[in-house]
Formats: sequence, C-alpha cells, structure tokens
Amino acid sequence: MEHEIKTLTARLLAQRVVPRADALAKKALLDDIFRQELDKSLAAVGLRLVENPYAEYIAAALLPEMTEPVFGSGDAWINNNLGLPRDGVALLVILWALIILPKRERQIARVEAGKESQSDMFGAQKPLETGETVSTGVSEDALYADFGKALGGRTRFAANLGRLVNLGFIVRRNRWLDEGPMLDLMIDYAQLAPRIIEGALADVLLRREGRHALVDKSADAEADAEEIEAAGLDSAGPLFDLPPDDAADGETR
Repeated sequence: MEHEIKTLTARLLAQRVVPRADALAKKALLDDIFRQELDKSLAAVGLRLVENPYAEYIAAALLPEMTEPVFGSGDAWINNNLGLPRDGVALLVILWALIILPKRERQIARVEAGKESQSDMFGAQKPLETGETVSTGVSEDALYADFGKALGGRTRFAANLGRLVNLGFIVRRNRWLDEGPMLDLMIDYAQLAPRIIEGALADVLLRREGRHALVDKSADAEADAEEIEAAGLDSAGPLFDLPPDDAADGETR
C-alpha cells in the first residue's frame, strides 16, 4: 500500500490531475484505510486531496492552514501561483460561471429525476453523469463579445485564454471552449456560486441561460471582473486564495 500511496501522490504532483476512473483514484475514493494513509502522506507536505462527485478528476490542494504561509510569504499577498494576471483570473471565473454552473444544474436535476422515478427502495444508486452528457461549452467569439474589451482587448484576451488552456482549465476546439480537467476542481462551488448567481454576472447568466430565478442586476463587465476577483477565489487550494482585508488590493505576482 505504501508504494501505491507514493505513486498516487507523485502522479497528483506531476500530472496535477488524475481521472476518477483510474484504479488508484478509485481506491482513494472507496477504500477508507487507503484514503486515511493518503491524507496523512499529503498532509505531511501541507496538501490535501481535492475531489467532488460532480468532477471527472481528483487533484491535490493546499491545506487551509498553509494558505497564509504560502500566499502571504512575499511582499504582497498573491491570489494564484500560476502567473495569471488579474484579467486572467477574471476570465477564468467567467468561464467557470458559464460552464460549471449550468453543468451542476443539469447534474442535480438528473439526480433528482432519478430519485423520483426509482421504485426500488434498495436499488443501486447510479453514478453521477459527467463529461459531455452534462457539460456544454461556450463560443469563444460570444465570450469575447461579452467580456473581451473589459478584459484587455483581443491580444490580452487571447493570451489569457491560451494560459488557461495550457493549465488544463479549458479545452479549445475550433473556437469553442469546453471544460478542462481542472475547471471543476480548483474553485469552490459552495462559496463562489451564490456570489455569482446573486451578484456578479447574474445579468449575463440570466440572458444566456434564461434563469428567471436569478436577480437581474445591471453592471458593466469591468466592474463585474473586479467583483469576481474579490468574490470567490478563496478556497481553491494551491491555485487561488484571497488576501487579508488589508492586502486585498495587492498586485498579483
């Protein structure tokens, strides 16, 4: 078991994500003893396992108590360790809102529908659907039309989009943007979703998805980008974290 734990830990660090369908990933999710030992191994270097039943992959992230020593160790509190500028972070959260929020709604709706139609009280629970059956992407051209100018224009938009593709957040095919393996793991849905649905980007989501339950608030895209950066990047492990109040406006490094 020790060799398997070392192997999985090394893969998480080297490959950044491991598919849930992988044999060692399944063991980490289903074998309690293996999971406990894996958690100890990761905790020894300040990390924890990141997974959720709605995502196709697992990853490693910082333990909460390691946030300040890592992100606050320099002259200014950093909000990511991937070299993303402020407009790159805003673009990432916009893509998360347009891809992951609708995906999660579809997954939850199908789970609820399955519960209602299940007649056998002790029937086997079906795994959550993931991948292309529930996750749909966005048009690159439509995304630029909505946010491109506020995020630095064509050159900055293309450069930041390229960074997100290289980092595994987005898959880019023929000017169509789909979910990458990192997108549903490294941003905390529970904390960010309410802030987007009830505030930043609510009007955009309402127009795109027809969500009549959303509060329709008009704000220009540049103001949304500023609010997004301060709103929900506070629990995404080694990638993102919020600065303390007195350092919230520090430059991203």
